[in-house]
Amino acid sequence: MSSRLDGQVALVTGAAGGLGSAVVRRYLAEGARVVAADLRAGPLEELAERLGRPATLTTVAGDASDWKTSVAMVDTAHRHFGPVDVYTSCVGVYDHNVRLVDLPGDQLGEALQECWRINVGSILVNLRAALDDLIATRGRVVLTGSYASYAAAGGGVLYTSSKHAVLGVVKQLAHELAPKVRVNAVAPGVLPTVMTGIGALGQGTRDAVLPGTEDALPLHHIPTGDDLAGLYVTLASAADTAAVTGSVLVADSGLLARGLAAPAGGDDL
Repeated sequence: MSSRLDGQVALVTGAAGGLGSAVVRRYLAEGARVVAADLRAGPLEELAERLGRPATLTTVAGDASDWKTSVAMVDTAHRHFGPVDVYTSCVGVYDHNVRLVDLPGDQLGEALQECWRINVGSILVNLRAALDDLIATRGRVVLTGSYASYAAAGGGVLYTSSKHAVLGVVKQLAHELAPKVRVNAVAPGVLPTVMTGIGALGQGTRDAVLPGTEDALPLHHIPTGDDLAGLYVTLASAADTAAVTGSVLVADSGLLARGLAAPAGGDDL
């Protein structure tokens, strides 16, 4: 019995993170040949080492929001495997849920540009670099949205607005690229990963899961990247979702059904 991605060439950005690395592992297990890209060369090397450096995996270190890096990713795919069939983005930065009232006005513009450049711009430049391939292969695009693509309190205004924009990217590009390229996304809720903050605000990294989170989820379960990777495979498959484009698979442990938090405002406004 063949696997769902046999012979497919997949480009995965944000590949060294908790979710991205899980997607890489699952794509490989399903028969894909994978170009794994991430800003961090060290974690990429660790990922390749953990996976035993299979012949079906190659890595590219660089900024996914940069055009030259985007072209290098596609060129690497061509050199090692062939034209890209699947593009998957797991890239993202988080604003650590900072309210607008707490954002320094003189840093706001730069922080907004950084958040949107990475969370939205990287998708567009990567896709533009791979677009000829994807059109020729009748390829698939699988992006990463969020609970925050639909509701408030999944982040601050910078992150939430950028993830709403990812939903718009899915809809618009599904329209523009039909019938040759399908564009969909997965929208996770809470995952046990480390979230990179916004450099312009001096933010570092923080654990995504806070104490008590599991009890706050309707399903009382915090999924891992491995729990969600099968959804990416389903959307990346040429056959399993052949009639699906412009859609988002919400995997938020039921958050949209109940909400995440009380209003953030208060007497300090």
